[in-house]
Amino acid sequence: MSNRFDALVIGSGMGSLTVACLLAKEGKKVGILEQNWLAGGCTSSYWRKGFVFESGATTLVGLDKNMPLRYLLDEIGVALEVVELDLPMKIVMKNGVVIHRYKDLDQWIEEAERVFGKKNQRAFWKFCYQVSQFVWETSLEQTAFPPSNFSDLLYCAKNVNLKQLRYAGYAFFSMEWLLKKYDLLDNQPFVDFVNEQLLITAQNYLQEVNVLFGATALCYTNYGNYYINGGLINLVSPLVKYLETQGSTLFLRHKVEKISSKNNLYHLTVKPKGKEVQEFYAPILVSGIPINNTLELWEGKEKFIKPLQEKQMLSPQLNSAFQMGIGFKKTKEFDCIHYQIHLEKPLPQVGSASIFLSLNHPHDQSRCDEPNSMVASISTHVKNPAANMTFDKAKAEEAILEALEKRGFLKKEEVIYAHSSTPTAWEKWTNRKYGFVGGYPQYLKIKPWQMIDSRLDSKGAYLCGDTTYPGQGIPGVVLSGIIAYNKMKRDKQI
Repeated sequence: MSNRFDALVIGSGMGSLTVACLLAKEGKKVGILEQNWLAGGCTSSYWRKGFVFESGATTLVGLDKNMPLRYLLDEIGVALEVVELDLPMKIVMKNGVVIHRYKDLDQWIEEAERVFGKKNQRAFWKFCYQVSQFVWETSLEQTAFPPSNFSDLLYCAKNVNLKQLRYAGYAFFSMEWLLKKYDLLDNQPFVDFVNEQLLITAQNYLQEVNVLFGATALCYTNYGNYYINGGLINLVSPLVKYLETQGSTLFLRHKVEKISSKNNLYHLTVKPKGKEVQEFYAPILVSGIPINNTLELWEGKEKFIKPLQEKQMLSPQLNSAFQMGIGFKKTKEFDCIHYQIHLEKPLPQVGSASIFLSLNHPHDQSRCDEPNSMVASISTHVKNPAANMTFDKAKAEEAILEALEKRGFLKKEEVIYAHSSTPTAWEKWTNRKYGFVGGYPQYLKIKPWQMIDSRLDSKGAYLCGDTTYPGQGIPGVVLSGIIAYNKMKRDKQI
């Protein structure tokens, strides 16, 4: 069998690449099957009409101590050329007030007090930061979480400490409860701020996001935020290069059409672009694509499928995105590259209350063919994507350009090139069900230990990515790959 591997990985997002790299470090021959022509999934970059646009994610977090990406890079000995951002983000409120999200906690608290008033801001943010530190410290200590067998429970018990027990209870309380606790729920500008900030990483609002995830999400700007010259494809490329030097193979434009198992091997039916169907085999299988897509590929009526079908989220619970890429003439200097802009009225056709704008770093001209030009990536949430796959893009584009012009980011006549993507385009690009992106949103009724585990069939199949614990963002999906790898080791698969 020429297509026989020690392990097969479906998809090449950051979760997939993480587990593939860790397996390759163990000497395993890994085959990574990617349906697209670029690696990275929603963490990638592409050239179009003279500009390099990000395919999805635009913020890079996770390189600090105790964070998953830092752990991965240290494990495999890969170094990244990154630029730490002096100012992680600015927020432009509806009334035009600009908020600076400083990394330094005390500096940020002073800014929050300036904008929202001094009442309880310091106590609230001190608590949130303590929770975020706890979450990151615990994430790499509890790699059996969520437990799905007795071995996991033993590992969790062995690594538990009083601090973990003290903080675990906050999984039962929402961010709405936390704002009420600090008497901030009547501060409407602050509530609006928190809701839109939570959408960035937790994909939901304060009523649904538990305190453990919510506090961590709100504090991501209080950790190192980074930029990679050339776009986030240059986060992905060093990992692919590492895999290739270790004897593993990335197969681009290889779409997995069916999964089956026989004689202790997983059989994958794969359709390469423009070629005949091929079969791939391995005793270990990792799916880095959403659980919604994974279950549809599985042939047969395995017992594990029904419980997972009951846990998977459907379109009404999910988000896709409307994304716009703009190349424009540079006529001013920017002291920040990430902005959340709160809209005066909901975005036409979409209904969202804010947009997220990311620019190329001022010292990075590699993403623009023309001199004195810049590139912008704008995204906003689209709820229930199956019901909103297509709409009048022109109206949404016009409203975004008007908002950017009103806030002084650019003028319409400075635009060199622009394009946009609806959920239909996301589904085509990523092959994700409904074109949903950003991972499974947080819901209060789903506690962390009830989230989808990385074990699929209790044999040799595993799941990573943003539909399994812990969920969203580059740090989250990298952690999911680390957890899948560690569960394989405890299962004696490697």
